[in-house]
Amino acid sequence: MSKLTPFHVAVPVYDLEEARRFYREVLGCSEGRSSDIWTDFNLYGHQVVIHYKPRPQMQEQPHYNPVDGHDVPIPHYGVVLEWEEWHALVDRLKQHQVKFIVEPGIRFVGQPGEQATLFFLDPSGNALEFKAFKDMGQLFAK
Repeated sequence: MSKLTPFHVAVPVYDLEEARRFYREVLGCSEGRSSDIWTDFNLYGHQVVIHYKPRPQMQEQPHYNPVDGHDVPIPHYGVVLEWEEWHALVDRLKQHQVKFIVEPGIRFVGQPGEQATLFFLDPSGNALEFKAFKDMGQLFAK
């Protein structure tokens, strides 16, 4: 397997300035290049780009799948963090009074893939998940 490299993901936002403040101030991302319709961010070494998209007239209802007793929003994206980094993010999100869809906690307790996880929405309704493993060898455990 080759060296792990950063991923790139682009997500739609309805208010570019509100989303920029959220990714910069709440998540602590540094800004990269930008234009009047998009902005690059460094999200834990990965390139996340917010792109302006007009709000649809009819909002699609969110979809959730049951996972270990929680309703997990689909789609979602995020980053697997180091254990201590995940806990620091939890503290940061709580300081900014972020509303969690799935509260920070441990899932799959005592099973393969045991992990710390949390879910929340950005201001445009994009679902984010951040997780951590005490044992990174459990990342792809069956």
